[in-house]
Amino acid sequence: MRYLCLIYNPANIDGTLTPKESDELVKAHFSFDEELSRDGIMIHSDALEMPEKATVLRVRNNMLQATDGPYVETKEHLAGFYVIEARHDQAAKEIAARIPSARVGAVELRPVRILTLPE
Repeated sequence: MRYLCLIYNPANIDGTLTPKESDELVKAHFSFDEELSRDGIMIHSDALEMPEKATVLRVRNNMLQATDGPYVETKEHLAGFYVIEARHDQAAKEIAARIPSARVGAVELRPVRILTLPE
């Protein structure tokens, strides 16, 4: 089964880690990526730019509305993600708990819903 692991960082932590702490976190992620790839678990992972770089798109009455930058007040922001393959929920939880950023933020684990076209 496929799972999405959404990494949320506290908004007040960005820019507060020392360069050494930041480097250690990045190195831990690269090491974790290699481990998941070697074990055939990782489908994809990426870090995301800061919320200020985001654009939210909505189409209403056939008109495109675009909002730049942070669009909701929140104490945490989506910082990155992993798409993994796991046998069941418990296995996915065990994998997601090892994501290095879980030590400074939170990881939301969500099963991926595979859509099919109705006949």
